[in-house]
Amino acid sequence: MRLFRLVPAALTLALLAGCANTFDATRLGVPATLASAAGTPAVGDSFSVTSRAVYALWGVVKLSEPSLKKALAAQLAGGKEVADVRIRVRSRLSDVIITGLTLGLIVPRAVTIEGVVVQK
Repeated sequence: MRLFRLVPAALTLALLAGCANTFDATRLGVPATLASAAGTPAVGDSFSVTSRAVYALWGVVKLSEPSLKKALAAQLAGGKEVADVRIRVRSRLSDVIITGLTLGLIVPRAVTIEGVVVQK
């Protein structure tokens, strides 16, 4: 009988839980834009950096979060700027399996940052 009282609380917690990433481009130290003007795409070297985010307790607690500044450090050397920045957060098959095996206690995510490095 006691188990039936915990089920609604557990379902409510699962519905309210979620994984969230915050990326702040104002602290990169170089200009960063999400999109170029229409009809004039950014010209430069394309890049793609993938890192991992790991959450616990159905996404409520952050265990590790990717840093935008660290991920782009190699691309931003020499007074460059970043244009057409895209950030994708997804679950790979291995992430889904880990989440399922741990019943949501560990929730990994793949975070891919893509864009174009443009000379100033």
